Amino acid sequence: MTLRKFAGLGALLSVVMPGLAMAADEVAAPVLNSGDTAWMLTATALVLFMTIPGLALFYGGMVRSKNILSVMMQCFAITGLISILWVIYGYSITFDTAGMEAGVVNYNSFIGGLGKAFLAGITPASITGPAALFPEAVFVTFQMTFAIITPALIVGAFAERMKFSAMLVFMGVWFTLVYAPIAHMVWGGPGSLLGDWGVLDFAGGTVVHINAGIAGLVACIVLGKRKGYPTTPMAPHNLGYTLIGAAMLWIGWFGFNAGSAAAANGTAGMAMLVTQIATAAAALGWMFAEWVTHGKPSALGIASGVVAGLVAITPAAGTVGPMGSIVIGLSAGVICFFCATSLKRKLGYDDSLDAFGVHGIGGIVGAILTGVFAAPALGGFGAVTDISAQVWIQFKGVAFTVIYTAIVTFIILKVLDAVMGLRVAEEEEAVGLDLAQHNERGYNL
Repeated sequence: MTLRKFAGLGALLSVVMPGLAMAADEVAAPVLNSGDTAWMLTATALVLFMTIPGLALFYGGMVRSKNILSVMMQCFAITGLISILWVIYGYSITFDTAGMEAGVVNYNSFIGGLGKAFLAGITPASITGPAALFPEAVFVTFQMTFAIITPALIVGAFAERMKFSAMLVFMGVWFTLVYAPIAHMVWGGPGSLLGDWGVLDFAGGTVVHINAGIAGLVACIVLGKRKGYPTTPMAPHNLGYTLIGAAMLWIGWFGFNAGSAAAANGTAGMAMLVTQIATAAAALGWMFAEWVTHGKPSALGIASGVVAGLVAITPAAGTVGPMGSIVIGLSAGVICFFCATSLKRKLGYDDSLDAFGVHGIGGIVGAILTGVFAAPALGGFGAVTDISAQVWIQFKGVAFTVIYTAIVTFIILKVLDAVMGLRVAEEEEAVGLDLAQHNERGYNL
């Protein structure tokens, strides 16, 4: 009887165990989540929407009418150029983790490898994400849109005076030597330089905004002031476009920040909420600061405040709470107002559309305050127990980005200026870049 029982148990196990093993394999294997995939597809489209048409309209309305097409053309051309470079090698040198080890500083702490060049190995079946829940192809495209908008932001600093050909070469080289390395050092995973330092940058305060803002400051100084600046009036020609562009940026930024959660989860929901709160606070902060200082609030001012708030909350969106986001937004709105309106006049540089004043300064404000308000003691959700220590880490990340970007950008510009020249001729600048560079007019009235 006992032997028959064991024989029966053995037969039962022989049937059940393979099924259990298969079930375990199924649990362990990555499974695509349709909800996360749908959200990441949506977020990707929203981020691209920020550049074309959002940034194109935002910048296009602020230049003089003879230069509107040149600015829009630059945004579109950068979108095409960076998309192709991203596929060929950009994604690989940003996110290939070969040779990296947590806590070990080596060559791959600064730049990724070429194992994913030409998107090698990426198929419809490739799945990625924090828990491998959506297609890697979607992640490639999502991060591509970040790589597109970052150099496009620089356009605002040198608007109305750089040659189109020089702009294209500069953006390609800058993307390769500045954007991709900084993105890798922050987001490259264990073994990346700034990531191992513990720098908190949820959606691109250092990678996108400080990076672009500092590059813009260097570019406008190297190129020099626009002809007639600051004595000749250079008022925006269509603030309606600028307000529409700012609204598109505001909407698209939900994809930028909430999409950086890489999942349709609570972090994405909170990132969306604090993005709205900080942006509203910054818009009001800039508006009231301008109202008190100049006697009247302006449409350009509130649009600029909106962008300042969006910029400042970007590094903090995944770790701060609602009350912290109000402080970050208000701080960015007021500080960026005084920097954009007063600092450049005192120092004499011609940051045409305040790329540095809004993105550079706003990014720095947001990055530093992330170290404060990510702490649970102040309503945050980050693993910050020592605020002063985290603020110091944030400061080091900001300082590294500023120094690296400034030096490399300066070298790129000086070399290109010597080789092909950066600036259009005075006659072309007077006529306007629409006609001089593209043989077209924005308006035929």
